[in-house]
Order: sequence, then C-alpha cells, then structure tokens
Amino acid sequence: MNAMTEPTHFERLSNQHLDALEEETIFILREVAAAFERPTLLFSGGKDSLVMLKCAEKAFGVGRIPYPLLMIDTGHNFHEVTDFRDFRAKELGAELIVRSVEDSMKRGTVRLAHPGESRNVHQSVTLLEAIEEFRFDALIGGARRDEEKARAKERIFSHRDSFGQWQPKAQRPELWTLFNTRLQPGEHFRVFPISNWTELDVWQYIEREQIALPSLYYTHKRDVVERKGLLVPVTDLTPAKAGETVESRDVRFRTVGDITCTCPVESLAATAADIVVETLAADVSERGATRMDDKTSEASMEKRKKDGYF
Repeated sequence: MNAMTEPTHFERLSNQHLDALEEETIFILREVAAAFERPTLLFSGGKDSLVMLKCAEKAFGVGRIPYPLLMIDTGHNFHEVTDFRDFRAKELGAELIVRSVEDSMKRGTVRLAHPGESRNVHQSVTLLEAIEEFRFDALIGGARRDEEKARAKERIFSHRDSFGQWQPKAQRPELWTLFNTRLQPGEHFRVFPISNWTELDVWQYIEREQIALPSLYYTHKRDVVERKGLLVPVTDLTPAKAGETVESRDVRFRTVGDITCTCPVESLAATAADIVVETLAADVSERGATRMDDKTSEASMEKRKKDGYF
C-alpha cells in the first residue's frame, strides 16, 4: 500500500485481525518463557516457524529470545530451507540445536522397513530422544488447527505424558486463556501459539511484515511428474517411475518438509500478495494438496500424534 494512500475498510479490518493474532501469539510465547524451565522453539525454516520467530523477535528482541531453536532433520530436507534456517538463526543471535534422524538410525533406535521409506514419521523417535537429552519441558511448534482434523482437536498447551504421548481425552481446559502448565516428572507440553491462525492469516502476515522466506515458497521452474493427483518433484530421492512423463512446470511449495513426501502446486505467484490471492481461491488444504504421507485417515494421524509426532 502506498504511504500516501488511506487504508480501505477491508485493510483496516485485516490489520486488526492480524494484530489480535500477533498479540495472542506474543502472549503465549512470553507465557512459555515464564512458566517453564527448559523450553525450546521448534524451527524448521518453514513459513509457519518463521512467522513464530518474527513474533518471538517482537516479544523479546533480537539476540534475546530466551529459549533455543530445535530442528529434527530427516536428512532429506530441501537445502534451500536448511540454509535459510541457519541464516535466520544466526541473524537473530539465537542458539540452534539440530538433531538428525540419521543419528537415530546409527544408534538403532530408528529402523526403516526399506531404504526408500520416508523418514518423516520417524522424526518422533529423534524428537523424543532430544527431549530426553536436553530435558525440555515445553516445545513450541507451528501447527495450526486448520491444517487437518487431528490437529484441530489439540489444545494450545497440549499435554504429553512421560512417554511423550498425546491423550486427546485427557487434555486440559483453556477457558478465558488460562493455561494449566503443571507437570509431573518426565512430562512435557507441546505449545502451539499460532493454533488459531489460518494459511491465509499466515500469508497476510508475511506480506504485512515483509518476512523473508526460502525461495521454494514462490514460483520457480521444476521438473515434476503427475502421480495420484499430485505433482511429485523429480529428485534423486523421488525419481520418475517407468511410464511417467517428466515435465518442467511453474510451481511453488505451499508447505515444505521431507523431500520424499512434499509436493509443489502449479503456480505463478511471485510475491506474498500473489499467494494471498491464490489462497483465497484454494479449495484444498495445504497439506491435502501437497503431502504424499497425509493421504491417511484422521484416526491414523491421531495414532502418529499419540506416538509422539509433532
């Protein structure tokens, strides 16, 4: 918006809405710092964690974020994302801890059914090992309720038992934004400060705050194949199968994760404003449109979360 142009009624309402979401997120981030001894912020370098990091920067200031950043790396992440993760952490003067699924495989705590199996679901094991190693009592994540049904059932302060498991029927009430943060030895919380945000909110906030993102989020040329209604990127980890036609298309990623299960969508959106327009017209959730491992039932996702998944 031009500095000399008066904001429209819609823009004023949008800013009020984003201000309210930002205020809630900052409150939760500060509440975690006050209530827990050893919290950490899960930071992948993706758009949701970058939005949280921006709110943390506003809450505490550059170089003053009171908890370390933690990433569980499958070893199959896009280098554009991990490079940006390292850059952003260094820029903020934040401590970055990286733990790898590959290290869990070397220890024998993760065993793949076959070499080509996705490591995405096995991040749970490495995460629980990191929790034990550093004795984290709260892990701040970027999950949102609009992503899928199992996540919609989760509280903002989501209790985990001493085995790292989530019990949906044992979650604590959160009336009037009051959080019960009491823990027994060995238990911890997963905290989701942007639970109430939507994909559209995230992109409008990125546009407003001019948050820099990995280049994968914007349009670029990429070799892909069509498979089961998805555009699968052609990589060393996800090669084209016999009979598939490789095409170079203009695509972007709505969400980024393990290469073996993350797909782009066709798009010419080159800016956050362009993506806001696309998101308004989208009729499929970002995970439903882009994740090969999310073609499962709500019950299946709940089981993964009960086993310690994000």
